[in-house]
Amino acid sequence: MHDDNVAGRARVVDTPELTAYYAELARHEAGALWTVANDIEPWEPRSHAVPMHWSYEALRPLVLKSLELVKPEDAGRRVVMLTNPKRRDVSAAVGWLYTGIQVMKPGEAASAHRHMASALRFIIEGSGAYTIVDGERLTLRANDFVITPNGTWHEHGNDGGHSPCIWQDGLDIPLINALEANFYQVHPDLHQEVARPVNASNFKYGNIALKPLEPDWSKSYSPLLKFTWESTYEALRLYATATEGSPFDGLVMEYINPLTGGAVMPTMGAQMQMLRAGEATRAHRHTGNVIYHVAKGRGHSIIGGQRFDWKEHDIFCVPSWAWHEHANASSSDDACLFSFNDFPVMNSLAIYREEAYVPNDGHQII
Repeated sequence: MHDDNVAGRARVVDTPELTAYYAELARHEAGALWTVANDIEPWEPRSHAVPMHWSYEALRPLVLKSLELVKPEDAGRRVVMLTNPKRRDVSAAVGWLYTGIQVMKPGEAASAHRHMASALRFIIEGSGAYTIVDGERLTLRANDFVITPNGTWHEHGNDGGHSPCIWQDGLDIPLINALEANFYQVHPDLHQEVARPVNASNFKYGNIALKPLEPDWSKSYSPLLKFTWESTYEALRLYATATEGSPFDGLVMEYINPLTGGAVMPTMGAQMQMLRAGEATRAHRHTGNVIYHVAKGRGHSIIGGQRFDWKEHDIFCVPSWAWHEHANASSSDDACLFSFNDFPVMNSLAIYREEAYVPNDGHQII
């Protein structure tokens, strides 16, 4: 704990003269820095968000109920958003990140639009779903990860014949709105023309060991738009044979721009991590916010001293600078956690910091 009553910290005691002075400043839309200095420059990061856990089992019936109540053409997108008690005013789930669960009936197709916010999708269930991004149609299956970068035309649909398709959306809408830089535009024809082969970017850039030597991509986001579950899980399984992994995250791999090795989008990164059977990680904390989706298995995470038990398709968040650790509940099978984060912003601004939890052999006391 830090004591604010030390040299170099504001500790001015109010007097009638100072109170009158502050009122005079306020009349000119001005103020005294020392009255807020300790709040706006804390000793360490203070997140406005709290750790959260959203049960997919509890939310799924409510997501499906929206099919009866709202048409996609009226709602724009039929989405149940996940909110944080301390971030409802900006519709954020944690930090400046938004997430929600979207559903589409068989045969439905949402119109195309684009915006300044970047977006991603993690597919939960159903078959026949697709996304079209700047003229490329991408077929989607469970646990696939898809990006729709800022400024790209995108639309979604469900060609499946029997069941709804459900996926998790992740966007940086709160960040872009905080920067007062958001734009939104509906496609003039409502739907875009598919001008490229289906899954073209996967055929061109999807090999993790090879990249085409073509100088035709200069955009700030990944030219590979879809990352399949099969290739991701296989990469983790092979990685597990060659390393012990991270003591804080287990076996963790980052989805990347295959041409640069950097994050998939300028403002949001994404990862998939595997916890081996019975594995429990040590606690650490970092600047930057993370939203997790349980892709496989069950277990628990301890976040800021609170235990959250999770199972497949549950969603939970870790606020910036919160201690956190994870554990796989199974003694015979692995668990996998998909996550997306604002680390690219932290790294671009050179404000990413990380710290290990030392007491109690690296584990928090609940």
